Amino acid sequence: MNLLPVEIKVNVESDVRAALAVLGGPHATTTRQIWFAEDRGGVAEGRVPLLEGGVIVRFRSGGGPDELTVKLRPCTPEQLVGRFSAPFDADHLTYKIEHDWSGSHHVLAASLAHGHPPGTLSDAVAPGSDPGAPIDAVQDQFLHTCRPTVAIDGLVALGPVLSTKVDDVPLDDLEVDLEAWSVAGLEFLEASIRVKPKDEDDAEKLSKRAERKQRKLEEAVKARGVVLSERPENKTGRVLTALAAAWQP
Repeated sequence: MNLLPVEIKVNVESDVRAALAVLGGPHATTTRQIWFAEDRGGVAEGRVPLLEGGVIVRFRSGGGPDELTVKLRPCTPEQLVGRFSAPFDADHLTYKIEHDWSGSHHVLAASLAHGHPPGTLSDAVAPGSDPGAPIDAVQDQFLHTCRPTVAIDGLVALGPVLSTKVDDVPLDDLEVDLEAWSVAGLEFLEASIRVKPKDEDDAEKLSKRAERKQRKLEEAVKARGVVLSERPENKTGRVLTALAAAWQP
């Protein structure tokens, strides 16, 4: 597998609105709703079996086309076989493989997103609907090929999460994406950058450059008076766990 981009994230969970205002400044925001699909039987017991199996099924709506994404996180290069061993774009589909860094937690993630016309996924996340219905044949193939032990059926939609996003914010010499989530009494702000491989990179050079960028991101956020979260869990895991605990059939 060739060298892959590194997405670096830092999280804020105290006074999120003020932090977004400080970091995002006057830049335009995009508001979206996010839903997740989980195993209905597991959720009824307060569990999140798909997430525990390293599978995320996510719906986004608002601010442009709707999007349904299936993601494996964490995964290994050995799992990503056949057409899913390398990134591609085709027919409204975008397949990405990248390293996901949050503090000292480093994992590999692979995601296959399918864009849909605005508003067309709303029925799939409505009460009583089957959120697995719009998963297309290529996404189904991706999951069955690369994570065959996880069953994608009998799903229920959890959400919505209110997302406020600001892209390409200049912080020092970095261009940072900001996204705030609010749901179930939880609020998070994630600041992220992506480090792409250069022609002269080998694995060690890319890793060292990503480490420097990670330190710069942390320093740029803290220099503006924003306190970083010290919790190791990612926001998706915490939100899904909270939504499953609050779910009523």
